[in-house]
Amino acid sequence: MIRVLSRSIREYKKASILTPLLVTVEVILECVIPFVIANLVNEMQNGCPMSTIVRYGIALIIMSTVSLIFGAAAGATCATASAGFARNLRKDMFYKIQDYSFENIDKFSVSSLVTRLTTDITNVQMAFMMIIRIAIRCPLMLVFSFVMGFLMGGRLAMIFLITIPLLCIGLFLVIRTATPIFRRVFRKYDALNDSVQENVQAMRVVKSYVREDYEKKKFGAAAEDVQRDFTKAERIMAINGPMMQFCVYAGMVFVLSFGSYMVITTQGLDLNVGQMSSMLTYSFQILMSLMMVSMVFVMISMSMESAERIVEVLQEESTLTSPENGLTEVKDGSIDFDGVSFKYSKKASRMALADIDLHIRSGEVIGILGGTGSSKSSLIQLIPRLYDVTEGCVKVGGVDVRKYDLETLRNQVAVVLQKNVLFSGTIKDNLRWGNPNATDAEMEEACRLAQADEFIQQFPNKYDTWIEQGGSNVSGGQKQRLCIARALLKKPKILILDDSTSAVDTRTDALIRKGFREFIPETTKIIIAQRVASVQDADRIILMEGGRISAIGTHEELLNSSKVYQEIYQSQNRVGGGKDGR
Repeated sequence: MIRVLSRSIREYKKASILTPLLVTVEVILECVIPFVIANLVNEMQNGCPMSTIVRYGIALIIMSTVSLIFGAAAGATCATASAGFARNLRKDMFYKIQDYSFENIDKFSVSSLVTRLTTDITNVQMAFMMIIRIAIRCPLMLVFSFVMGFLMGGRLAMIFLITIPLLCIGLFLVIRTATPIFRRVFRKYDALNDSVQENVQAMRVVKSYVREDYEKKKFGAAAEDVQRDFTKAERIMAINGPMMQFCVYAGMVFVLSFGSYMVITTQGLDLNVGQMSSMLTYSFQILMSLMMVSMVFVMISMSMESAERIVEVLQEESTLTSPENGLTEVKDGSIDFDGVSFKYSKKASRMALADIDLHIRSGEVIGILGGTGSSKSSLIQLIPRLYDVTEGCVKVGGVDVRKYDLETLRNQVAVVLQKNVLFSGTIKDNLRWGNPNATDAEMEEACRLAQADEFIQQFPNKYDTWIEQGGSNVSGGQKQRLCIARALLKKPKILILDDSTSAVDTRTDALIRKGFREFIPETTKIIIAQRVASVQDADRIILMEGGRISAIGTHEELLNSSKVYQEIYQSQNRVGGGKDGR
């Protein structure tokens, strides 16, 4: 785990190494100062001249100033190193997630990945900051103060040999008890974020069904569950504070009382006033160092689970990778499914697709119909290799898709998915996702084919109109047409529309299909639709049921041979239903 995380330090290695070195100088000076003060007290007790006091005073000021400078420098380098480490860690995680397949995303869930990129990295950043500064400072302070305490106090320093082991045992028990609770809390954080994400995304549905109170109660219950576990863990961790305070003050009382007794009874022979004052300082430094070490351990124990969750993301390998020396040219838009079966997870009990044999010629228009859950979308997601087949193979241009360079394949297969997404930026910015180098003329042509140019021209800023995040300031139909135009700018050999015209009227739908036939005749077009009207002029229509192909043919052939197709057609073309095709 440490090896994986340390790779993200990179250009901040210098600051990460410099911090402990600066801290070491700071600690040495802080431990020397009480020794110098003890000598000053003894000199004053012996009636030293003013010049001696001044000399000691100047030395103390210099040491204090240098210690302060080194401490401030350590704080600055520590902040640089920890913030830079966190930045690199976020960057590495984000880049890794970009390479994930849909299967990898499904494994973690979106909300869990967001938590790992935010809360978990913040925890690890805090732990790293403590490790390179406080976790170095406190043990050094402990060792130096311990040595100086024995040199100055002799038998009096034996109190540290009792308190230190007791504190270590108590700290171990506290951490061992609290760590499993923190592990459970972070899993519940994922579930809580999942609930928030689901609610925000479905806000229109929540409001239309007046389910705000229900969602509030559901969120409240999840939040209380997290609170209970966190409170339990924090209560256990809180034991650490009183335990440390007790040892600190018990040690101080012992040093003060027994030290005073030794000074008085031995008349300064075994322990003088200067040694006594330095012992008080060293005992305070030792016990405060122990308290700080305990805080570091608490933070590390909290961040251990976060670190493991981050490493899980960094070590996860995408289930889809480009082959070495993968093919970089797709010959044409022909598609072949040879004995294809597919399931989303190895643990899944049933296949989403089974025994698919399908052959599509380049340039064909293929319609796909089927009820909800018939695996229409699953079928087309295998073509650009968003998922890999479980059995059989899918070929594009006569070649198994697994032999292509992944970027090459996906650049030649444009998919307009069922859930259309636009990003914050201008219309031009969104269109250039299809082709970063597209000219204004090319964008306008693509929008005319997608029947989007007409409404764009009505905007005051036309193609420079700003699109809000998710396309919230355009209608569903407008969003769909912009997404189709974006896909067309790729100039693909295969164009897949996954129910991508459901929000447009039948006239616009027909115009889009007409434009496809006239302007991109060589592109293979696959149209998944709920309306027969959207696919009835296709070269062939595929009817799917339960993850299998139940019938293939033209509109007329299926009307004559498939009862299911007849029922769908008749239900959508009853009196009163023919206008919108529903």
